[in-house]
Amino acid sequence: MTTTQLPPLALTMGDPAGIGPDITLALWSARRSLSLPPFLFIGDAAVLRERAALLGLDVAVASATPETAGDFFFDALPVLASDCAAGVVPGAPDPRNAAAVTGAIETAVALTRAGRTSAVVTNPIAKAVLYDAGFSFPGHTEFLADLAAKATGQTMLPVMLLAGPKLRAVPVTIHIPLKDVPAALNEDLIVETAVITERDLRQRFGIAQPRLAIAGLNPHAGEGGALGLEDDAIVRPAVERLKAAGIAAVGPLPADTMFHDAARATYDVALCMYHDQALIPAKALGFDDSVNATLGLPFIRTSPDHGTAFAIAGKGIARPDSLLAALRLAQDLAAHAAKESR
Repeated sequence: MTTTQLPPLALTMGDPAGIGPDITLALWSARRSLSLPPFLFIGDAAVLRERAALLGLDVAVASATPETAGDFFFDALPVLASDCAAGVVPGAPDPRNAAAVTGAIETAVALTRAGRTSAVVTNPIAKAVLYDAGFSFPGHTEFLADLAAKATGQTMLPVMLLAGPKLRAVPVTIHIPLKDVPAALNEDLIVETAVITERDLRQRFGIAQPRLAIAGLNPHAGEGGALGLEDDAIVRPAVERLKAAGIAAVGPLPADTMFHDAARATYDVALCMYHDQALIPAKALGFDDSVNATLGLPFIRTSPDHGTAFAIAGKGIARPDSLLAALRLAQDLAAHAAKESR
């Protein structure tokens, strides 16, 4: 199956008051020059039309299904409806639209699991806004894992991968307070996260033998116990188990020397012990073109590595680079999966 024969990508609306509509419209407007992968936008068509008018963009928007989206993608932006309950004002999120936001994600997952779309690409959501409407998940990643678990009957461990041109990084613990990290961190969690990461880098990214660099939790990876006991008691045994399983893993490594140019050349992915330990270097090295990919799920999911940016929504200054990278990575992973399945 060639790239052009793949089903379209499923692109969710995200929070309609954020920059998701802006960057979607900007990319579609440059679809030919960018050789943009065809996608089906799941969201509110009226929001797109209103935002296009506000931004001065001439964009044709048309209703579509996964089966028809690719046929006219270069003539009109194809939309599958997930309509908002309240009017949308750029920069002013409304919890009344939460059902449309989460419904778009649910639809994208269902279509991709059914093979009608080839991957899920999610525009940014505002978790605080969703919480006001009763959303009970820490973020996108955990919600997607719950949808997958309900569909398959199997418990899922979602793994967040930040993939940029200079660094791939995975946080072992994700959306929890920093003070809770030491209690949440354990040997089994590190091993399971590493195993999922190694498997997906082989099977989806086509890396024959991924090299994993495992960061320590504490400064200087604990300095032999002087700066904390977790690295020798938890991280090091996990690394030894990975090595025994044939995985190319090293660590625990001091995080303050893991991310310079020479160090990054020695590994394919950095496993970090908490959210900011992974995301700070990932965003510093590739803020505009890094991609958030969720590993460990029975479908491909990518997302731009930024938030809703309410302050600049509707102003025509939001950069679409990260969404473009997310669409391209999703298409590449879907093409690789299709090739491997033949």
